[in-house]
Amino acid sequence: MFQDTRRRLAIWYTAVTAVLLLFFAIAVYGYVRNTLIDRVDDTLHHVVEVVERSLVIEPLDEPSSQPFRVNWEASFHNNAANLQEDGYAIADRIELEWFSPTGELLWSTLTEPIEVPLTFNRHGETVYPSSSNLNDLNSTTALRQVTHRVEIDAPGETRRERQVLGYLRVSHPWFEVTVPSRQLIWDLGWGTSWMLVSVAASGWWLAGKAMEPVGESYQRLKQFTADASHELRSPIALIQTNVQAALDDPELASQPYRSQLQTIERLTRRLGRLVDDLLFLARQDSGIASPPQQLVLLDALLIDLIDEFQTFAAENRIALSLDIAEIDPADEADAFAMYGDGDRLMRLFANLVENAIAYTPPGGCIEVYLQHRPASGRHLPSLEVTVKDTGIGIPPEAIPKVFDRFYRVDPARTHASRKASGTGLGLAIVRAIATAHNGRIHITSEVDRGTTITVILPQDLGDR
Repeated sequence: MFQDTRRRLAIWYTAVTAVLLLFFAIAVYGYVRNTLIDRVDDTLHHVVEVVERSLVIEPLDEPSSQPFRVNWEASFHNNAANLQEDGYAIADRIELEWFSPTGELLWSTLTEPIEVPLTFNRHGETVYPSSSNLNDLNSTTALRQVTHRVEIDAPGETRRERQVLGYLRVSHPWFEVTVPSRQLIWDLGWGTSWMLVSVAASGWWLAGKAMEPVGESYQRLKQFTADASHELRSPIALIQTNVQAALDDPELASQPYRSQLQTIERLTRRLGRLVDDLLFLARQDSGIASPPQQLVLLDALLIDLIDEFQTFAAENRIALSLDIAEIDPADEADAFAMYGDGDRLMRLFANLVENAIAYTPPGGCIEVYLQHRPASGRHLPSLEVTVKDTGIGIPPEAIPKVFDRFYRVDPARTHASRKASGTGLGLAIVRAIATAHNGRIHITSEVDRGTTITVILPQDLGDR
Protein backbone atom coordinates (compact mmCIF):
# COMPACT_ATOMS: atom_id res chain seq x y z
CA MET A 1 0.00 0.00 0.00
CA PHE A 2 2.75 2.45 0.97
CA GLN A 3 4.78 1.58 -2.11
CA ASP A 4 1.76 2.40 -4.29
CA THR A 5 1.30 5.72 -2.48
CA ARG A 6 5.00 6.48 -2.81
CA ARG A 7 4.88 5.64 -6.50
CA ARG A 8 1.86 7.89 -7.05
CA LEU A 9 3.54 10.78 -5.22
CA ALA A 10 6.69 10.40 -7.30
CA ILE A 11 4.62 10.31 -10.48
CA TRP A 12 2.77 13.46 -9.43
CA TYR A 13 6.05 15.23 -8.64
CA THR A 14 7.43 14.26 -12.04
CA ALA A 15 4.22 15.14 -13.90
CA VAL A 16 3.93 18.60 -12.33
CA THR A 17 7.60 19.30 -12.97
CA ALA A 18 7.25 18.08 -16.57
CA VAL A 19 4.38 20.50 -17.17
CA LEU A 20 6.33 23.40 -15.65
CA LEU A 21 9.45 22.51 -17.65
CA LEU A 22 7.38 22.25 -20.82
CA PHE A 23 5.97 25.75 -20.34
CA PHE A 24 9.43 27.04 -19.47
CA ALA A 25 10.98 25.43 -22.55
CA ILE A 26 8.23 26.82 -24.79
CA ALA A 27 8.74 30.29 -23.31
CA VAL A 28 12.51 30.13 -23.75
CA TYR A 29 12.18 28.83 -27.30
CA GLY A 30 9.66 31.52 -28.21
CA TYR A 31 11.81 34.27 -26.68
CA VAL A 32 15.02 33.14 -28.38
CA ARG A 33 13.33 32.60 -31.75
CA ASN A 34 11.64 36.01 -31.64
CA THR A 35 14.97 37.57 -30.65
CA LEU A 36 16.68 35.97 -33.66
CA ILE A 37 13.91 37.14 -35.98
CA ASP A 38 14.09 40.68 -34.58
CA ARG A 39 17.83 40.66 -35.07
CA VAL A 40 17.51 39.61 -38.72
CA ASP A 41 14.74 42.19 -39.32
CA ASP A 42 16.84 44.93 -37.72
CA THR A 43 19.69 44.02 -40.04
CA LEU A 44 17.40 44.17 -43.08
CA HIS A 45 15.94 47.55 -42.06
CA HIS A 46 19.38 48.97 -41.48
CA VAL A 47 20.49 47.83 -44.93
CA VAL A 48 17.38 49.46 -46.40
CA GLU A 49 18.27 52.74 -44.70
CA VAL A 50 21.87 52.60 -45.94
CA VAL A 51 20.88 51.79 -49.52
CA GLU A 52 18.11 54.40 -49.56
CA ARG A 53 20.53 57.12 -48.45
CA SER A 54 22.94 56.24 -51.25
CA LEU A 55 20.40 56.27 -54.08
CA VAL A 56 21.20 58.72 -56.90
CA ILE A 57 17.94 60.53 -57.76
CA GLU A 58 17.93 62.66 -60.94
CA PRO A 59 15.27 65.02 -62.33
CA LEU A 60 13.99 64.42 -65.85
CA ASP A 61 14.61 67.12 -68.45
CA GLU A 62 11.33 66.72 -70.30
CA PRO A 63 8.01 67.41 -68.54
CA SER A 64 6.34 64.21 -67.28
CA SER A 65 4.02 62.89 -64.60
CA GLN A 66 7.13 61.27 -63.12
CA PRO A 67 9.56 64.22 -62.73
CA PHE A 68 12.28 62.14 -60.99
CA ARG A 69 14.03 58.89 -61.58
CA VAL A 70 16.66 56.77 -59.85
CA ASN A 71 19.95 56.30 -61.64
CA TRP A 72 20.22 52.73 -60.49
CA GLU A 73 23.45 52.10 -62.44
CA ALA A 74 25.22 54.79 -60.46
CA SER A 75 23.34 54.09 -57.22
CA PHE A 76 24.04 50.41 -56.87
CA HIS A 77 27.57 50.63 -58.21
CA ASN A 78 28.67 52.14 -54.90
CA ASN A 79 26.24 50.29 -52.57
CA ALA A 80 28.65 47.42 -51.95
CA ALA A 81 31.30 49.84 -50.71
CA ASN A 82 28.72 51.70 -48.56
CA LEU A 83 27.53 48.47 -46.95
CA GLN A 84 31.12 47.38 -46.34
CA GLU A 85 31.81 50.64 -44.52
CA ASP A 86 28.61 50.23 -42.50
CA GLY A 87 29.46 46.65 -41.50
CA TYR A 88 27.02 44.75 -43.80
CA ALA A 89 28.80 43.15 -46.71
CA ILE A 90 26.98 41.62 -49.65
CA ALA A 91 29.17 38.57 -49.07
CA ASP A 92 27.60 38.28 -45.63
CA ARG A 93 24.54 36.64 -47.22
CA ILE A 94 22.48 39.82 -47.70
CA GLU A 95 20.94 40.07 -51.17
CA LEU A 96 19.56 43.22 -52.83
CA GLU A 97 16.99 43.61 -55.62
CA TRP A 98 15.78 46.82 -57.26
CA PHE A 99 12.44 46.99 -59.05
CA SER A 100 10.94 49.70 -61.20
CA PRO A 101 7.68 51.40 -60.10
CA THR A 102 5.86 48.92 -62.36
CA GLY A 103 7.46 45.90 -60.64
CA GLU A 104 10.12 45.10 -63.26
CA LEU A 105 13.39 43.74 -61.88
CA LEU A 106 16.18 46.14 -62.88
CA TRP A 107 19.14 45.10 -60.73
CA SER A 108 19.98 42.24 -58.35
CA THR A 109 22.92 40.76 -56.53
CA LEU A 110 21.54 37.30 -57.28
CA THR A 111 22.99 35.38 -60.18
CA GLU A 112 19.55 33.96 -60.90
CA PRO A 113 16.27 35.71 -60.04
CA ILE A 114 14.18 33.99 -57.41
CA GLU A 115 10.59 33.15 -58.17
CA VAL A 116 8.99 35.27 -55.46
CA PRO A 117 6.34 37.84 -56.44
CA LEU A 118 7.00 41.43 -55.50
CA THR A 119 4.87 42.24 -52.44
CA PHE A 120 5.20 45.45 -50.51
CA ASN A 121 6.14 44.46 -46.96
CA ARG A 122 8.30 46.72 -44.86
CA HIS A 123 7.96 44.72 -41.63
CA GLY A 124 9.56 41.51 -42.86
CA GLU A 125 8.19 38.22 -44.13
CA THR A 126 9.48 34.70 -44.67
CA VAL A 127 9.30 33.32 -48.21
CA TYR A 128 10.12 29.93 -49.68
CA PRO A 129 11.47 30.42 -53.22
CA SER A 130 11.42 27.54 -55.67
CA SER A 131 14.83 28.46 -57.04
CA SER A 132 17.86 27.49 -54.97
CA ASN A 133 20.63 29.14 -57.02
CA LEU A 134 21.22 31.98 -54.61
CA ASN A 135 24.92 32.61 -55.20
CA ASP A 136 26.72 31.06 -52.28
CA LEU A 137 23.46 30.03 -50.61
CA ASN A 138 22.71 26.96 -52.68
CA SER A 139 21.36 25.11 -49.67
CA THR A 140 18.99 27.89 -48.69
CA THR A 141 15.32 26.99 -48.95
CA ALA A 142 13.83 30.06 -47.23
CA LEU A 143 14.51 33.78 -47.07
CA ARG A 144 13.56 36.60 -44.76
CA GLN A 145 12.69 39.63 -46.88
CA VAL A 146 11.86 43.29 -46.41
CA THR A 147 10.36 45.11 -49.40
CA HIS A 148 10.59 48.91 -49.17
CA ARG A 149 8.83 51.34 -51.47
CA VAL A 150 11.11 54.28 -52.29
CA GLU A 151 9.15 57.54 -52.65
CA ILE A 152 9.94 61.21 -53.08
CA ASP A 153 7.89 64.37 -52.81
CA ALA A 154 6.85 65.57 -56.28
CA PRO A 155 5.39 69.05 -56.98
CA GLY A 156 1.70 69.14 -57.87
CA GLU A 157 -0.76 71.72 -58.99
CA THR A 158 -2.78 71.82 -55.77
CA ARG A 159 -0.74 69.82 -53.26
CA ARG A 160 2.51 67.96 -52.99
CA GLU A 161 2.30 64.36 -54.14
CA ARG A 162 4.49 61.31 -53.50
CA GLN A 163 6.22 59.83 -56.52
CA VAL A 164 7.13 56.12 -56.35
CA LEU A 165 10.68 55.75 -57.62
CA GLY A 166 10.85 51.96 -57.28
CA TYR A 167 10.98 49.07 -54.84
CA LEU A 168 13.98 47.86 -52.90
CA ARG A 169 13.88 44.26 -51.66
CA VAL A 170 16.46 43.04 -49.20
CA SER A 171 16.76 39.31 -48.47
CA HIS A 172 18.48 37.43 -45.68
CA PRO A 173 18.81 33.63 -45.42
CA TRP A 174 16.29 32.13 -43.01
CA PHE A 175 18.64 29.38 -41.83
CA GLU A 176 20.25 31.86 -39.44
CA VAL A 177 17.00 31.56 -37.52
CA THR A 178 16.07 27.93 -38.14
CA VAL A 179 19.50 26.40 -37.44
CA PRO A 180 19.87 27.98 -33.96
CA SER A 181 16.20 27.23 -33.30
CA ARG A 182 16.65 23.55 -34.07
CA GLN A 183 19.78 23.43 -31.93
CA LEU A 184 17.87 25.11 -29.13
CA ILE A 185 15.06 22.54 -29.39
CA TRP A 186 17.63 19.76 -29.16
CA ASP A 187 19.35 21.37 -26.16
CA LEU A 188 16.04 22.05 -24.40
CA GLY A 189 14.88 18.50 -25.09
CA TRP A 190 18.02 16.95 -23.61
CA GLY A 191 18.05 19.36 -20.69
CA THR A 192 14.38 18.76 -19.93
CA SER A 193 14.82 14.99 -20.17
CA TRP A 194 17.75 14.96 -17.76
CA MET A 195 15.86 17.29 -15.46
CA LEU A 196 12.82 14.98 -15.47
CA VAL A 197 15.03 11.98 -14.68
CA SER A 198 16.57 13.90 -11.79
CA VAL A 199 13.16 15.04 -10.57
CA ALA A 200 11.78 11.50 -10.80
CA ALA A 201 14.67 10.16 -8.72
CA SER A 202 14.40 13.05 -6.27
CA GLY A 203 10.60 12.66 -6.14
CA TRP A 204 10.94 8.97 -5.34
CA TRP A 205 13.40 9.74 -2.56
CA LEU A 206 11.34 12.64 -1.18
CA ALA A 207 8.14 10.57 -1.32
CA GLY A 208 9.91 7.86 0.66
CA LYS A 209 11.04 10.39 3.25
CA ALA A 210 7.54 11.85 3.44
CA MET A 211 5.98 8.41 3.85
CA GLU A 212 8.34 7.33 6.63
CA PRO A 213 6.38 8.98 9.49
CA VAL A 214 3.11 7.71 8.04
CA GLY A 215 4.55 4.22 7.66
CA GLU A 216 5.84 4.21 11.20
CA SER A 217 2.48 5.39 12.52
CA TYR A 218 0.70 2.77 10.47
CA GLN A 219 3.03 0.05 11.72
CA ARG A 220 2.45 1.14 15.31
CA LEU A 221 -1.30 1.16 14.69
CA LYS A 222 -1.18 -2.35 13.20
CA GLN A 223 0.93 -3.56 16.10
CA PHE A 224 -1.48 -2.02 18.57
CA THR A 225 -4.45 -3.62 16.79
CA ALA A 226 -2.76 -7.01 16.81
CA ASP A 227 -1.72 -6.71 20.45
CA ALA A 228 -5.10 -5.42 21.58
CA SER A 229 -6.96 -8.12 19.64
CA HIS A 230 -4.70 -10.79 21.08
CA GLU A 231 -5.11 -9.52 24.65
CA LEU A 232 -8.89 -9.24 24.28
CA ARG A 233 -9.36 -12.81 23.17
CA SER A 234 -8.72 -14.31 26.63
CA PRO A 235 -11.13 -12.14 28.66
CA ILE A 236 -13.82 -12.46 25.99
CA ALA A 237 -13.45 -16.23 25.96
CA LEU A 238 -13.57 -16.24 29.77
CA ILE A 239 -16.75 -14.14 29.81
CA GLN A 240 -18.37 -16.39 27.23
CA THR A 241 -17.46 -19.51 29.21
CA ASN A 242 -18.92 -18.12 32.43
CA VAL A 243 -22.12 -17.02 30.66
CA GLN A 244 -22.49 -20.50 29.14
CA ALA A 245 -21.96 -22.06 32.55
CA ALA A 246 -24.60 -19.79 34.04
CA LEU A 247 -27.07 -20.65 31.29
CA ASP A 248 -26.46 -24.38 31.79
CA ASP A 249 -27.24 -24.15 35.50
CA PRO A 250 -30.76 -25.61 35.97
CA GLU A 251 -31.36 -23.41 39.01
CA LEU A 252 -31.21 -20.33 36.73
CA ALA A 253 -33.66 -21.71 34.17
CA SER A 254 -36.60 -19.73 35.53
CA GLN A 255 -34.77 -16.74 36.83
CA PRO A 256 -35.80 -13.34 35.35
CA TYR A 257 -32.23 -12.47 34.36
CA ARG A 258 -31.82 -15.46 32.01
CA SER A 259 -32.68 -13.31 28.98
CA GLN A 260 -30.01 -10.83 30.03
CA LEU A 261 -27.46 -13.64 30.18
CA GLN A 262 -28.48 -14.77 26.72
CA THR A 263 -28.01 -11.23 25.42
CA ILE A 264 -24.59 -11.06 27.04
CA GLU A 265 -23.68 -14.41 25.51
CA ARG A 266 -24.79 -13.30 22.05
CA LEU A 267 -22.94 -9.98 22.24
CA THR A 268 -19.83 -11.69 23.62
CA ARG A 269 -19.84 -14.13 20.70
CA ARG A 270 -20.15 -11.22 18.28
CA LEU A 271 -17.36 -9.32 20.02
CA GLY A 272 -15.16 -12.40 19.94
CA ARG A 273 -15.69 -12.74 16.21
CA LEU A 274 -14.83 -9.07 15.71
CA VAL A 275 -11.62 -9.48 17.68
CA ASP A 276 -10.71 -12.56 15.65
CA ASP A 277 -11.31 -10.66 12.41
CA LEU A 278 -9.21 -7.71 13.55
CA LEU A 279 -6.40 -10.00 14.62
CA PHE A 280 -6.51 -11.82 11.29
CA LEU A 281 -6.37 -8.58 9.30
CA ALA A 282 -3.58 -7.18 11.49
CA ARG A 283 -1.49 -10.30 10.93
CA GLN A 284 -2.31 -10.25 7.23
CA ASP A 285 -1.21 -6.61 6.89
CA SER A 286 2.02 -7.19 8.76
CA GLY A 287 2.86 -10.23 6.63
CA ILE A 288 3.31 -12.37 9.71
CA ALA A 289 0.74 -14.97 8.66
CA SER A 290 1.72 -16.04 5.16
CA PRO A 291 -0.47 -18.81 3.74
CA PRO A 292 1.10 -22.25 4.00
CA GLN A 293 1.71 -23.97 0.69
CA GLN A 294 -0.29 -27.14 0.98
CA LEU A 295 -2.32 -28.98 -1.63
CA VAL A 296 -6.00 -27.97 -1.48
CA LEU A 297 -8.76 -29.72 -3.41
CA LEU A 298 -11.10 -26.84 -4.02
CA ASP A 299 -14.03 -28.97 -5.14
CA ALA A 300 -13.94 -31.05 -1.94
CA LEU A 301 -13.59 -27.86 0.12
CA LEU A 302 -16.69 -26.32 -1.47
CA ILE A 303 -18.69 -29.52 -1.04
CA ASP A 304 -17.95 -29.50 2.71
CA LEU A 305 -18.75 -25.79 2.88
CA ILE A 306 -22.14 -26.15 1.20
CA ASP A 307 -23.01 -29.07 3.50
CA GLU A 308 -22.28 -26.90 6.53
CA PHE A 309 -24.47 -24.03 5.31
CA GLN A 310 -27.39 -26.13 4.02
CA THR A 311 -29.14 -26.13 7.38
CA PHE A 312 -28.66 -22.39 7.88
CA ALA A 313 -29.95 -21.69 4.36
CA ALA A 314 -32.95 -23.99 4.84
CA GLU A 315 -33.88 -22.19 8.09
CA ASN A 316 -34.07 -18.98 6.07
CA ARG A 317 -35.98 -20.70 3.23
CA ILE A 318 -33.15 -20.12 0.73
CA ALA A 319 -32.10 -22.66 -1.88
CA LEU A 320 -28.31 -23.19 -1.73
CA SER A 321 -26.66 -25.25 -4.49
CA LEU A 322 -23.19 -26.11 -5.77
CA ASP A 323 -22.40 -26.74 -9.43
CA ILE A 324 -19.00 -28.04 -10.53
CA ALA A 325 -18.12 -27.76 -14.20
CA GLU A 326 -17.35 -30.90 -16.12
CA ILE A 327 -13.71 -31.55 -16.92
CA ASP A 328 -11.64 -33.78 -19.13
CA PRO A 329 -11.35 -37.22 -17.51
CA ALA A 330 -7.62 -37.17 -18.18
CA ASP A 331 -7.25 -34.09 -15.95
CA GLU A 332 -9.70 -35.21 -13.30
CA ALA A 333 -7.02 -35.96 -10.71
CA ASP A 334 -5.76 -32.39 -10.27
CA ALA A 335 -8.25 -30.28 -12.20
CA PHE A 336 -9.44 -28.47 -9.05
CA ALA A 337 -6.24 -28.73 -7.01
CA MET A 338 -4.16 -25.74 -5.96
CA TYR A 339 -1.54 -24.82 -3.41
CA GLY A 340 -2.57 -22.55 -0.56
CA ASP A 341 -4.10 -22.43 2.92
CA GLY A 342 -7.20 -24.60 3.11
CA ASP A 343 -8.48 -22.98 6.33
CA ARG A 344 -8.24 -19.47 4.91
CA LEU A 345 -9.83 -20.48 1.62
CA MET A 346 -12.65 -22.07 3.60
CA ARG A 347 -13.08 -18.80 5.47
CA LEU A 348 -13.05 -16.82 2.23
CA PHE A 349 -15.91 -18.76 0.65
CA ALA A 350 -17.75 -19.09 3.97
CA ASN A 351 -17.83 -15.29 4.25
CA LEU A 352 -19.18 -15.00 0.71
CA VAL A 353 -21.91 -17.61 1.26
CA GLU A 354 -22.83 -16.18 4.67
CA ASN A 355 -23.08 -12.70 3.17
CA ALA A 356 -25.26 -14.01 0.36
CA ILE A 357 -27.61 -15.70 2.86
CA ALA A 358 -27.75 -12.58 5.02
CA TYR A 359 -28.84 -10.33 2.16
CA THR A 360 -31.11 -12.74 0.30
CA PRO A 361 -34.81 -12.65 1.27
CA PRO A 362 -36.77 -15.88 1.93
CA GLY A 363 -37.65 -17.73 -1.24
CA GLY A 364 -34.41 -16.68 -2.97
CA CYS A 365 -31.58 -18.87 -4.16
CA ILE A 366 -27.80 -18.92 -4.01
CA GLU A 367 -25.70 -20.69 -6.62
CA VAL A 368 -22.03 -21.54 -6.17
CA TYR A 369 -20.25 -22.49 -9.38
CA LEU A 370 -16.71 -23.89 -9.69
CA GLN A 371 -14.88 -24.17 -13.00
CA HIS A 372 -11.36 -24.67 -14.29
CA ARG A 373 -9.83 -22.10 -16.65
CA PRO A 374 -6.96 -23.48 -18.77
CA ALA A 375 -3.89 -21.42 -19.55
CA SER A 376 -4.35 -18.87 -22.34
CA GLY A 377 -1.76 -16.43 -23.59
CA ARG A 378 0.03 -14.87 -20.64
CA HIS A 379 -2.56 -16.17 -18.14
CA LEU A 380 -1.79 -19.26 -16.08
CA PRO A 381 -4.43 -21.91 -15.46
CA SER A 382 -6.83 -20.82 -12.73
CA LEU A 383 -9.81 -21.90 -10.67
CA GLU A 384 -12.88 -19.68 -10.80
CA VAL A 385 -15.53 -19.73 -8.06
CA THR A 386 -18.71 -17.73 -8.55
CA VAL A 387 -21.23 -17.02 -5.80
CA LYS A 388 -24.48 -15.70 -7.24
CA ASP A 389 -27.52 -14.72 -5.17
CA THR A 390 -30.94 -13.19 -5.78
CA GLY A 391 -30.69 -10.79 -2.87
CA ILE A 392 -31.28 -7.08 -2.43
CA GLY A 393 -28.18 -6.12 -4.44
CA ILE A 394 -25.67 -3.30 -4.04
CA PRO A 395 -26.00 0.26 -5.45
CA PRO A 396 -23.45 0.93 -8.25
CA GLU A 397 -21.77 3.77 -6.34
CA ALA A 398 -21.12 1.46 -3.36
CA ILE A 399 -19.52 -1.44 -5.26
CA PRO A 400 -15.94 0.01 -5.21
CA LYS A 401 -16.15 0.44 -1.42
CA VAL A 402 -17.68 -2.86 -0.28
CA PHE A 403 -14.24 -4.39 0.35
CA ASP A 404 -13.22 -1.53 2.66
CA ARG A 405 -13.05 -2.32 6.35
CA PHE A 406 -16.12 -1.48 8.43
CA TYR A 407 -17.92 -0.15 5.37
CA ARG A 408 -21.68 -0.62 5.37
CA VAL A 409 -23.70 0.47 2.36
CA ASP A 410 -26.43 2.31 4.22
CA PRO A 411 -28.81 1.72 7.16
CA ALA A 412 -31.78 1.08 4.86
CA ARG A 413 -29.99 -1.81 3.17
CA THR A 414 -29.03 -3.28 6.55
CA HIS A 415 -32.57 -3.00 7.85
CA ALA A 416 -33.90 -4.61 4.69
CA SER A 417 -32.45 -7.86 5.94
CA ARG A 418 -32.70 -8.58 9.66
CA LYS A 419 -30.16 -11.35 9.21
CA ALA A 420 -27.43 -8.80 8.32
CA SER A 421 -25.65 -8.25 11.63
CA GLY A 422 -22.01 -8.40 10.60
CA THR A 423 -19.15 -6.11 11.52
CA GLY A 424 -18.28 -4.86 8.04
CA LEU A 425 -15.06 -6.91 7.93
CA GLY A 426 -16.27 -9.98 6.03
CA LEU A 427 -15.49 -8.78 2.53
CA ALA A 428 -12.27 -7.11 3.71
CA ILE A 429 -11.13 -10.54 4.91
CA VAL A 430 -12.22 -12.04 1.59
CA ARG A 431 -10.03 -9.60 -0.32
CA ALA A 432 -7.08 -10.10 2.05
CA ILE A 433 -7.19 -13.89 1.65
CA ALA A 434 -7.59 -13.67 -2.13
CA THR A 435 -4.67 -11.22 -2.38
CA ALA A 436 -2.50 -13.51 -0.24
CA HIS A 437 -3.17 -16.28 -2.77
CA ASN A 438 -2.44 -13.94 -5.75
CA GLY A 439 -6.11 -14.05 -6.67
CA ARG A 440 -8.52 -11.52 -8.09
CA ILE A 441 -12.12 -10.65 -7.24
CA HIS A 442 -14.81 -9.32 -9.58
CA ILE A 443 -18.19 -8.16 -8.37
CA THR A 444 -21.34 -7.19 -10.27
CA SER A 445 -24.67 -6.32 -8.72
CA GLU A 446 -28.11 -4.93 -9.49
CA VAL A 447 -30.34 -3.46 -6.83
CA ASP A 448 -33.25 -5.80 -5.94
CA ARG A 449 -31.98 -8.40 -8.42
CA GLY A 450 -28.91 -9.88 -6.80
CA THR A 451 -25.13 -9.90 -6.62
CA THR A 452 -22.48 -12.02 -8.32
CA ILE A 453 -18.97 -12.29 -6.87
CA THR A 454 -16.28 -14.17 -8.77
CA VAL A 455 -13.00 -15.22 -7.18
CA ILE A 456 -10.19 -16.22 -9.56
CA LEU A 457 -7.32 -18.15 -7.97
CA PRO A 458 -4.20 -19.11 -9.96
CA GLN A 459 -3.61 -22.82 -10.19
CA ASP A 460 0.15 -23.05 -9.94
CA LEU A 461 0.99 -26.73 -9.70
CA GLY A 462 4.41 -26.25 -11.36
CA ASP A 463 7.29 -28.33 -9.97
CA ARG A 464 5.61 -29.16 -6.68
